[in-house]
Parts: sequence; C-alpha cells; structure tokens
Amino acid sequence: MADKSNNTEKKNKRILKNSLKDRVFRATTMGACVIALVALIIGAWMYGTSLADQYIVESLGLAKSAEAIVSKGVDVKSLVSEVMNIYNSLDESQREQTGSDAYRKRFAKIMESENYLRTISILHELVTSSDVRDLYLGMYLKEGNRLIYFCDSDDSEGKWFYPGEWEKVEEREVNMFLNWDGKTELSDISDTKGYGWMCTSGSPVYDEDGNVLCFVLSDIMFSDFLKGMNSFLVRYLVAIVIATFIVAYLLIEHMQKNLVHPINQIATAAQEYIDDKRKGDVRKKHFSLLNIDTNDEIENLNEIMAGMENSLSDYERNLTRITKENERISTELELARKIQEDMLPNTFPAFPDRKEFDLYASMDPAKKVGGDFYNYFLIDDDHLCLMIADVSGKGVPAALFMMASMIILANNAGQGLDPCEVMEKTNDLICRKNEEQMFVTAWLGILEISTGRLVASNAGHEFPIIRDPKGNYELMQDKHGFVLGGMEGLKYSQYEIQMKKGARLFLYTDGLPEASDSVNNMFKTDRIVEVLNKDPEADPQSQIENMRTAVEEFVGEAEQFDDLTMMAFVYKGSGKEKGLKKKTK
Repeated sequence: MADKSNNTEKKNKRILKNSLKDRVFRATTMGACVIALVALIIGAWMYGTSLADQYIVESLGLAKSAEAIVSKGVDVKSLVSEVMNIYNSLDESQREQTGSDAYRKRFAKIMESENYLRTISILHELVTSSDVRDLYLGMYLKEGNRLIYFCDSDDSEGKWFYPGEWEKVEEREVNMFLNWDGKTELSDISDTKGYGWMCTSGSPVYDEDGNVLCFVLSDIMFSDFLKGMNSFLVRYLVAIVIATFIVAYLLIEHMQKNLVHPINQIATAAQEYIDDKRKGDVRKKHFSLLNIDTNDEIENLNEIMAGMENSLSDYERNLTRITKENERISTELELARKIQEDMLPNTFPAFPDRKEFDLYASMDPAKKVGGDFYNYFLIDDDHLCLMIADVSGKGVPAALFMMASMIILANNAGQGLDPCEVMEKTNDLICRKNEEQMFVTAWLGILEISTGRLVASNAGHEFPIIRDPKGNYELMQDKHGFVLGGMEGLKYSQYEIQMKKGARLFLYTDGLPEASDSVNNMFKTDRIVEVLNKDPEADPQSQIENMRTAVEEFVGEAEQFDDLTMMAFVYKGSGKEKGLKKKTK
C-alpha cells in the first residue's frame, strides 16, 4: 500500500508540473510570440523595402538633377577631353600606377581649371543637401572593365579620386551602363570590396551629337540604410511587445475559463467514477451532474462521458461474448496469414540446379496479414521473372487484393510478354473490377539468363538498388509509370539493364525506407545503400538478414508500421553477358 501511495503522489506531482493550465499558458504565450515575431519580420521587411526604394529613387533623382545642372553650367566636354587625352597618352604600366603621387601629378593642372572647380562646387552643393554618400562624374571603359573619374565630390580621406584615376568594376556593371536603352532606370546594386553593399545610380551626359560623354553617378551605401532603420525597429519592437502581452493575457484568461476549468471538472468526475467503481457503487451518477455549458467540444465530451457511464454496464455484459469473437477472428487471421505465406515462394535456395544466379526474399507483414508480395519463377529455361509489389492499405482487404494482383501479374508474365505489356494487361484487369479503388505499386523484371539482359518496368514502385561487380550499391532512379489499378488504358515503359557476372540487384517495398523509430525518424534509402555497401559481397540471404538487423536496431521498440518486403538477387553469369548498362524503352 505504501508503494501504491508513493506512486500516486509522484503521479500527482507530475500532473501538476505538466498541468493543462501551464501548457495553455506556455502554448498561448509561445503562439503570441510567434505571431509577434512574424509581424516584426513583415513590418521590418515592408519598411526596409520602402526605405530602400526611397533611397534608390533619391539617388537616381539626384543624379538626373546633377546632370541637368552640370550640362548647362559646365563645359563637360572639355573636362572629359582633357582627362581622356592624358589617360590615353599613358601606357598600361603607367595607368597601373593610379592613386600614386606620380600618377596624380599628370592630372594636377586639370584640378586648377575653372571648369573643374565649378563642377566640383556644383556636386558638393548637391550632395550635402541629400542622403547620397557620393556624387561624381565618371565614364565606364570596356577595356579592363574600368571606371575612370573626372570629378569626385567625396573628400573623405582615402576615398577621394583625382581626375584621371580609375578603379576596376564588374563587367556586368560596365555593360549595363554602356548598353543602356534609355528606358529603364539606370541603377546597379553590388557588393563592393571597399564600400560593402552599395547602389550606384546614373544619368548620362551627352554631347551635341548625342554621344555619351560621361555619367553623373551617385552612390547610396546600404550601411546608411541600416542606420535609418534602427529608430523604426526600436519603436516598432516596443509596440509589438506591448500588443503581444495584451493578446497573450486575454487569450490565457479565455482558455482558463472555457477549457482548463471544464476539463478539470471532467477529470475529477472521472476519478470519482473510478473510485466508486472499485467500491462496487454503480448507481451514483457523475458526469451527468456536471454543470458544463461551453457549447463546444468540451460540453460534447462531457455528454459522451455521461453516455459512456450509462452504457458501461451493457458493455461489461457483452465483454465475454466479444472476447470469444476476437479469439475466433484471431484464429481466422492466423489461418489467413499461413495461406498468404504459402502463396509466396519461400523455399531456398530457390533453384538449386541453376548456377547462373542466386536470390533470397522475405515478407514481414505489419499485421497478421499484409499487402506486400514478391514472386519469382522461370518462364522458360532461359528467362527468370522477378517481381515485388505493395498493395495500398493493410490487413485483410490488402491481403485479398494482394493475392489477386499476384496471380494476375504472374499469369501475364508467364505468357512471354514484355514487362511493359505485363503491366498494361494487369492494370486493365485490375481496373475492371476495382470498386474499392485500391491500387498496387509494382516492379517487374525479366532476366535472360544466358546473356544477363534484364528488362524491367516500374509501376510507381520504389527505386531498385543495383551494384556493378567490384563497385558499390547505388540507387537507380528508373522511370516510373502510374500505379496498377489507378486508371484503365495506361501505357507503361520499360528499360534494359545489361548485367555482367557478379552484378547484384536489391528490391524492396516502402516499408523499408519508411521504417520509423520512436521519434518518427525514417530509415530512408541512403541508409539502405549504406547497409548494403558494408558487406557488398554477402550472399542474398545474408544481405536480407543484415538489412533486417539494421532496421531492428534503428527502429528499437517502435511498433512496425508497414509491411517489410525485400528481395536480393545476384547474377553469377553464364559467360555470354556484357557490361552493366541501362537502356530505356
């Protein structure tokens, strides 16, 4: 009794620690925080996009305004000509000295000219009245992908360019400016080495013949854009936090009243019912006396519990009869399982007198009976048929459909048809009497034993895994047709694999890659290939046993969810086979 009391006390403490009240509080708070975070991200994105567009528009507008003023107030053609004449007179080794004192001296007189001084004055006046970082005159040169400067308003130390100085830019930027069609906005965003992310906007300056002399260029730094967002984000974050707190509080109060308290009432009534049941008092009512008026699923739950309480006595009287019925059903299911096992070929070695190949297969149903099946048989002395399939659903209906599908596939394959024709005839026969709309995924291959030529067709089944002799197992993503039983009149494709001595084939149903552990992690095809490649020379039976062991270790104590069917095949060769190749028809 002491142990029982201690267990009850521990259970009550655990319930209090993980109470519905606390869970509602955590879930509601977390939900409100998630909504707040999403609102913050969306708001920041919308504001950031708008602000970035505003910066770019201002940059482009300033470039156009500067171009209009400079074109009228300055002899741009003379300034450009003076700089380019000196630049063109230099050889490439001299041009590479850009930024040095010796290089700048060549252009020093230009900086003293009235034309240059007036230009720099205009640019300074415009840039100081805007959020633009730099405003300058420059020209892109395709030779070397360069931007040569004529006049630069940025007087920051280490960032100011003398007339004639140049820097290397991306070929994309050069082509965009030099090949501008005059219709789109002339802006380029790039990640530069010296300045980080930057938007360069421009407006061309033309001579009297309509030729581009240079561009008035303006730069917007995205670091400035980020600074502009700080104030907005702080205010927006404060508003979001306050709104989140209010919404969370209101939701918690609502959930307490309409969810937690009614559920606790039902839980108390259930405990009292159990206690009275142990005492033998079956006359007292519990759930029907509760005053729960929520007009939702909780009220419906209480009504169901009240009905359960009233009908439990009848259930107990029927329990013995139901138990006997279940025993009968279990016996019949066991018989059905035995019949299903007997239908599948399960004698190994399968063909002890045939030395050209070896194979092994197994089927482990998730329930008493399953919907997976495999089959292999000799069509004639030189042709071996291999098939594996998975019927939709589980249990007895899937088992019945499985046996019918297996017989139809085998009969059609035994007629000497190509795999694609086997699939087509099977599909049509299944579709004609398939009122339950069940379907089958299947892979079927016919091996010409003497040459190693394997012709196969896939009707929505898992990809086969193949291995070239002395190579590794690899997943072969063959072309899928539609499932059998899905639609009448379908056409199926087939492909050829030319196997040589030692080539191997591994087939399986989706129960293998989808085998899951206790936290719903799946086995997956990558792990299948990995297990096969740990011992690639193992015989077929050992391969399947190794795979089953790997699945059991991976799944642990989790319940088997789906049928698990595998087939391993090795072609030992006849001396007439060629190389391992794939050919699709």
